[in-house]
Amino acid sequence: MHHDPASADNRASLTRHWSPMNPTERRVFGVLIEKAKTTPDVYPLTLNATTTACNQKNNRVPQTNYTSDDVQQALDSLRQLGAVTEVQTGSQTSKYKHYAYDWLGVDKTEVAVVAELLLRGSQTLGDLRGRTARMESIADLAALRPVLDSLIVKELVIELSPAGRGQMVTHGLYPAEEMKQLRARAPGTSGAETVVQPSADPAGGRVAKLEAELAELRDRVTLLENRLTQ
Repeated sequence: MHHDPASADNRASLTRHWSPMNPTERRVFGVLIEKAKTTPDVYPLTLNATTTACNQKNNRVPQTNYTSDDVQQALDSLRQLGAVTEVQTGSQTSKYKHYAYDWLGVDKTEVAVVAELLLRGSQTLGDLRGRTARMESIADLAALRPVLDSLIVKELVIELSPAGRGQMVTHGLYPAEEMKQLRARAPGTSGAETVVQPSADPAGGRVAKLEAELAELRDRVTLLENRLTQ
């Protein structure tokens, strides 16, 4: 169902600590959340590992080619916002970790949903559930619904189309102008961070989950190789 934006505004504004982000900040923030869950053995991440993860080919829309300077600037901005911190782990290389739980005011499943939307943009609920499974298990769409409802109240998830088959949602961390443009495009055309074609395959959620698991194995190999070369 659609939620009243005004009432959600009033409730969420009482406790909201987060702020909108630019595209690079969103990608970096999403990467730190993702890797903390999927490859905890190489987390916190170095600048090089974060850059590699931002630009990886799987689980990313759009594809990017950020430089380490781009990522460092985003990390510095996120630190100023209080969303990320720099840590020392016994070596001279700085590493970075997120403060998403406190900064966003979310639990472990909610943060996984937000991260997936940050990394891929707008999605159908079926795809979102399947893809989020690589970070946190969500049994079915019925189990996803209360998670989304909580995030909608917090303004962290935005409904782009009416409830029902193929409903589209996205995250709420866009600046106001970007969000306005995204709403204007929904639900017909795809934008830079938007995936708008719902799958007609009833097994689409299962396929998305299998693809995500395979992609995560590739991610792990890439991060481990990067760690060995540092």
